[in-house]
Amino acid sequence: MGKERKMLQKNKKAFHNFSVEESIECGVELVGTEVKSVKANKFSFVDSYARIRRGEAWLIGLHIAPYSHGTAFNHEPDRRRKLLLHKDEIKRLRRRVDERGYTLVPLDLHESGGIVKVELGLCRGKKVHDKREAIKQKDLKREADRELSGRY
Repeated sequence: MGKERKMLQKNKKAFHNFSVEESIECGVELVGTEVKSVKANKFSFVDSYARIRRGEAWLIGLHIAPYSHGTAFNHEPDRRRKLLLHKDEIKRLRRRVDERGYTLVPLDLHESGGIVKVELGLCRGKKVHDKREAIKQKDLKREADRELSGRY
């Protein structure tokens, strides 16, 4: 029986600005008060991305608000956080990122078996006309769903 997966928050902006080629689940190294803030849904994906440096994967730009009941030892909100991946996965992602146009973007934060994890996407940036096309397709689908629900 698999672990229950509880979605904390999805990065909707990532799906709008990027086309996701592949995704991988990885752990995030968090300090005590960060875990409490994340589970209370007090975080933001604004401009967050992942980078591979010296054989380690880092999550940059993820803002986790300070814990409201924390002490003087509360965490720094915008610090870099280490991603927990196997060495082979990091090497594979490194090769793909070195290809032109790929970037690593957090797609969501979720809880799996009580542990906070991040879904990391290997993405390629969308052009303006691609974004317009995606919006157009979404509108057409919404119209079709509205028509079908009106009939039944």
